[in-house]
Amino acid sequence: MTPRLYLELLLLSAIWGSSFIFMRILAPNIGALVTAEVRMLLGGAGLMLWFIISGFDAQWKRFWRRYLFIGLINTAIPFSLFAYAALTIPGSYSAILNSLAPLWGALFSAWFLKDALTWRKVAGLALGMTGVALIARAGPVELNLETLLAMGACIAATVCYGGCSVYIKLKLQDAKPAAIAGGSQMLAALVFLPVLWSGPSTASYTPSVLINIVVLSLVCGSFAYLLYYRLATLAGPIGALSVTFLIPLFGILWAHLFLGEAITPGIVAGCALVLAGLALLFGRAPAAAPATPHGGGKQA
Repeated sequence: MTPRLYLELLLLSAIWGSSFIFMRILAPNIGALVTAEVRMLLGGAGLMLWFIISGFDAQWKRFWRRYLFIGLINTAIPFSLFAYAALTIPGSYSAILNSLAPLWGALFSAWFLKDALTWRKVAGLALGMTGVALIARAGPVELNLETLLAMGACIAATVCYGGCSVYIKLKLQDAKPAAIAGGSQMLAALVFLPVLWSGPSTASYTPSVLINIVVLSLVCGSFAYLLYYRLATLAGPIGALSVTFLIPLFGILWAHLFLGEAITPGIVAGCALVLAGLALLFGRAPAAAPATPHGGGKQA
């Protein structure tokens, strides 16, 4: 890749790493489900606007049912789960746990696509799970039912991402990636629209909260997806999906700088094990990941 593409990759990683921080701020203020919904609604609307301005053909008639399914499983449910987790655990935890998505993708690929689990992949899965266990035990968060449920929600979200990566490969190979991102977000947002009235009675839409909503939706959503697909076009899927390695690092950094979350040796070691697991699974960069990374991701 060229130096400019490396800079764009770092920018994308920094943006998606920050999404966990915005969720950590918004979920306690406006509710987890409302956070997920406004993120989908505004993010999807931003991409719809880009489709109209650029004349982009999203192939609605052919793929809308599959966009809806992907939107529910790969967007609405994971976004809601990560927002729920943000009520309890640090953003750095969520960012690290988000990196498990490619691990689940490898398992589902072995099951449904007959992609053999080699010793490298098995070792990668083991390292990733060990890293998660280390984060849970050695981090600053006290382990109780509430924090365990929050971490379980993050892991469940990554299971959705991993499963949908296989579904997309099986059912949507002819669809345009940007159309999947925009169509899935918009349709999922329309289905989840009633949750906008489920926020806490104490919700306060202050200017600060509104700014966080806009940045999470349009910067971490619409803009980040367009940047991601630019990278996928110019650097290839493997180059673009290198973002999976970097999101946890930025997530930890932003959580430390802006939320004052501690960086403990346990978190650093756990993150290192997760990244080592990814390296074993995919070589220098992950070769398979959900079409709409969180953050993401293979992303939240």
